[in-house]
Amino acid sequence: MIKVGSIVLRVNDLERQARFWEQALDYVRGIDREDDFVKLEPRDGNGPNISLDRVRANVQIPPQIHLDLYAEDQTSEVARLLELGATEVHWDKRPPDADYVILADPEGNRFCVIDIAR
Repeated sequence: MIKVGSIVLRVNDLERQARFWEQALDYVRGIDREDDFVKLEPRDGNGPNISLDRVRANVQIPPQIHLDLYAEDQTSEVARLLELGATEVHWDKRPPDADYVILADPEGNRFCVIDIAR
């Protein structure tokens, strides 16, 4: 049996992205540190790691893959993530009653905040 161990994001500014995702997900840095790679681990040990790999890459729009983050209080979480440096992405095909909000991290990597309280 296999499972998702780590989701790897390519980033340009490793430190800025590490700070954003640490705060966004309440993750901590793993002990294996390199100049061009940071592994972020769930503080409680549950869930996949997020690994940041400093490799110059262009953000693809639309992305081929993105994260869905589940929130019980979507409004508060979206506001918190925007305060951390995320930006809202407006998509003209998003239904008016969508249970998700599309955001992008400071480098433009898109992710959705899903309202699971509905």
